[in-house]
Amino acid sequence: MKIYNYPSDSAEKKVSAIVNREIDFKKELFAEVTQIIEDVRNNGDSALVGYIRKFDSPGFTAESLRVTEEEIENAVKRVGDSFILSLNRAVAQIEGFHKQQRGKSWINTDRPGVLLGQMLNPVDSAGIYVPGGKGGKTPLVSSVLMCAIPAKIAGVRHISMVTPPTADGSVNPHLLAAAKKVGVKKVYKAGSAWAIAALAYGTETIPKADVIAGPGNIYVTIAKKIVSGTVGIDMIAGPSEILVIADDSANPDFTAADMLSQAEHDPMASAMLVTTSEILAKAVTEALEKQLERLERADIARESLDKYGAILVVSDLDAALKLANRIAPEHLELQIRNPFEHIGEIRNAGAVFVGNYTPEPVGDYIAGPNHVLPTAGTARFASALSVDHFVKKTSLIYYSESAFRKEAGDIVRLAEIEGLDAHANSVKIRL
Repeated sequence: MKIYNYPSDSAEKKVSAIVNREIDFKKELFAEVTQIIEDVRNNGDSALVGYIRKFDSPGFTAESLRVTEEEIENAVKRVGDSFILSLNRAVAQIEGFHKQQRGKSWINTDRPGVLLGQMLNPVDSAGIYVPGGKGGKTPLVSSVLMCAIPAKIAGVRHISMVTPPTADGSVNPHLLAAAKKVGVKKVYKAGSAWAIAALAYGTETIPKADVIAGPGNIYVTIAKKIVSGTVGIDMIAGPSEILVIADDSANPDFTAADMLSQAEHDPMASAMLVTTSEILAKAVTEALEKQLERLERADIARESLDKYGAILVVSDLDAALKLANRIAPEHLELQIRNPFEHIGEIRNAGAVFVGNYTPEPVGDYIAGPNHVLPTAGTARFASALSVDHFVKKTSLIYYSESAFRKEAGDIVRLAEIEGLDAHANSVKIRL
């Protein structure tokens, strides 16, 4: 990888290319997904089965859409004990973190005769999307946990999970074991845009959801964008990204490995190193090359690094932190001396990983915080998936007659300035 001195014209050009990369919503693809959604909306299960037969499982039938209790129980028996141990630890720690996010309803009576408050209620239903992962060969268990657990803690009564079936019409047992562990009883065999449409509008078999959460490919992303507003969604997620801030105390092998952990996701993924040490920058380029040779997804990682990877050498940590806040990365790692001294300077990041022994995959699987994070600079205004995504906040207002009369004149005056006579009359008629 090329090493840039920042700031410089060449470095700025590279940073701008990374910051300004966007998900390519081609008109043709958008139209195709819109047609799929309308098909499922109008034709329900029959449309779903048609898409599943065409793209996933040729012999699929409508009767197979819902995963049976027997399938779930058999799945639990098939997974290994070591997986169950790891699963239990991940669930316990993710639950522990998200329980801290639970809010409370409140009421305030500071003003005489006035009661104001806010009621927190969970949505009635949530839909969890879990990608198939190479036809079921690489089950994304963590997606089950990260989406279902905050919904459950929020108090959502009805949680449905959709995931594409394999060619033989089954679901990877690890996904079903994870679903059972977190209390998801309704699991359906459907993927891509047609699964999102089913969750948004409901079919004869799959119930309508109020909120849809979970990662997916470009078809899933576009479908979520289209149905957003009809239902709530977690976010429009772009390609994964990582920015490592490192000084001369960092281990170049660790840094390179962490950059590659994101680069292997997608050719559009971004892996950046911002360092105060030119020696470290050179060592990381060498480590990247050595580690690339051992990766199964080396071609993807190399393309990602070529297009959207960068190593930037800056004068000091202040410059590094300012650049990080500008980029607002999904994942920000601090591989520096005394990292906690600089936490307060970070304003824009999806998640911050502190120290040499906190690589990004710790957060992906087991630490506890959610790994569904804002990408493409949206950490400037967006947050990780949380319990709040599955909660509604309703305002509560009460006025006694005396409190109403005290403020009525102000209400009338403001309404009349806005030209809303009926608003003003609604108050005047009570005087």
